Amino acid sequence: MEVTGLSIGSRRESTDEEIIALARRADALGYDTVWTGESWGRDVFTVLTVIACHTSRIRVGTGIATVFSRTPALIAQSIASLDIVSKGRAVLGLGTSGRTVIEEWHGLKYERPLERTREYIEIIRMALAGQRVSYQGRIFKLGRFRLPFSSVQEHIPIFVASLGPRNLALTGELADGWLPTWVHVDHLPAMKKQVEAGATKAGRSVDDIAVAPQVLSYVTRNSEERAQAQRLLRAHMAYYIGGMGSYYYELFQRYGYVEESQRVREAWASNQREKAAALVSSDMLDKITIYGDLEECREKLARYRAKGADMPVLGFPHDCPLEAIMRTLEALAPRD
Repeated sequence: MEVTGLSIGSRRESTDEEIIALARRADALGYDTVWTGESWGRDVFTVLTVIACHTSRIRVGTGIATVFSRTPALIAQSIASLDIVSKGRAVLGLGTSGRTVIEEWHGLKYERPLERTREYIEIIRMALAGQRVSYQGRIFKLGRFRLPFSSVQEHIPIFVASLGPRNLALTGELADGWLPTWVHVDHLPAMKKQVEAGATKAGRSVDDIAVAPQVLSYVTRNSEERAQAQRLLRAHMAYYIGGMGSYYYELFQRYGYVEESQRVREAWASNQREKAAALVSSDMLDKITIYGDLEECREKLARYRAKGADMPVLGFPHDCPLEAIMRTLEALAPRD
């Protein structure tokens, strides 16, 4: 059977009723994991607890919890608690986020993200194993921390949201899964090779690491919906290229969209948001998102699988209507 994930936004326009309805439908349709993030929305553990209480089979994953906004001890407490509430369905997705989010929104210094991720994973693993954690790292120094309760799962999977070369290698070395976003379908094999290199160096197999790229998706039925999908996808992509610091801008540069991303960034910096969105090329949409009629979307989803995705995760652009999300959810549901 195909393995497919779902990413649900938790911004203020998403009501509890909508989130629950989407999660319950995904559960019934056989989706593997529902992920949710928290960059500027409600906190991830609260939303996933709500979802866990209204579903029975689907796994609940943090997509992502950043390694800057909580201590590793608190993340261990939170994910173990979620695992108990969900009766063994919790998945921990970790990431560094970006400098804009961490320094401007959280007021923290964005430094040594790679080293910090390593220490988080090591500490969380020790805590979830029931060990008394006495840890002496370069960033964290813990003494005598121990969880007074156990998670349901003996081993809670840890996914890492990585895109840069060194972080990809770290993912291969330490993680159970890879949870990237904005993945160009033709670049997926080369990026997976970097994950594999890290795994090989650590004496692991890349086959033990689930590849779960999040891909913005939108199934359309007519030309009007197709135009709306393009408009929303372009606006979402432009926001990340132009408004989220250098991280995603540099990613699109590595994909070869040098002139396109430069123009998008310049327009965004000039507060010309519609122009920035319009400068996102058709090739960028076709290679980094899934949109179009059912047949097109099924074909694009299959291409991600053929290029190495074990569990494509369907996401949706900002301001995507609930009806379109539900339609896409139904249309792209995993098949036997």
